[in-house]
Amino acid sequence: MSVTEDKDAEDDDAVFKALASSLRRRMLDALREAPRTTGALCELFPEVDRTTVLQHLRVLERAELVTGRKVGRERHLALAPLPIKRIHDRWIGEYTRAAVTLLDELDRSQDRRVGRSSPQT
Repeated sequence: MSVTEDKDAEDDDAVFKALASSLRRRMLDALREAPRTTGALCELFPEVDRTTVLQHLRVLERAELVTGRKVGRERHLALAPLPIKRIHDRWIGEYTRAAVTLLDELDRSQDRRVGRSSPQT
């Protein structure tokens, strides 16, 4: 395994670890809606204390799923979607293409059985 492949594998591991928690996924959903301050994000999750939210944010930041910048006393957080895209491209995209091909073949097979002509592309 090359150094680049090692780094990619470590990055993927961090993203999968971050996405393993339902609370972290909900935090990402909230940031997908709009960037938020740390305080605003804490208010969205009253079932956990501020320290726990901050711990989860650190996991998301290590996975590079969230970016933060300090503005005065506030920390502004935003979703960074590129790691999720990388996971999609590597792990999901190929399966999606295969599934679409299978569905297309199934549709064509059914068209032939019932005597319909399939639409031309």
